[in-house]
Amino acid sequence: MTISTTNIKNSYAGNSNTSVFQYTFKILANTELQVIIRASSGTETVKTLTTHYTVSGVGNASGNVTFTAGNIPATGETVVIRRVTAQTQNLDLVENDPFSAETVESAFDKLTSINQELQEQLDRSIKVSRTA
Repeated sequence: MTISTTNIKNSYAGNSNTSVFQYTFKILANTELQVIIRASSGTETVKTLTTHYTVSGVGNASGNVTFTAGNIPATGETVVIRRVTAQTQNLDLVENDPFSAETVESAFDKLTSINQELQEQLDRSIKVSRTA
C-alpha cells in the first residue's frame, strides 16, 4: 500500500460523549500514534495506549482511536491524534536472497512517514530568510 496523503494529524473537539475518533493516515503499528488532549487552558496531556485508548486500522489508510471508559474527552478539550514513526531502519536484505515487493514498499512507506513528520515540524518552526 502506498501513502497517498501528506496528512499526519487530526484534531477534534471533545464533547463528553464521543469516544471514537478517526485518524486519516496510514500507520504501521499501533505505537505509531500519539494522542494528546489539549485543555481549554492550553495544557497538553499525552495519553497512553491501552490505558487511555486503543487503536484500530493498523496498516490501512485510516483507522480509529477509541477512548476507554472514564477517559472520554470532555467538552472544551481538543483531541489531537498525531503519527509518530520510530526513526529506525528494520529492513535487512540478504545478498542473492529473494524478497517481496511488499517488504520493500513497507520500508519506503516508513521513510515517507518519517519525512512527512519532519516536514510538519519544519512547517511549525521559526525560519530565517533564505537570503540571510
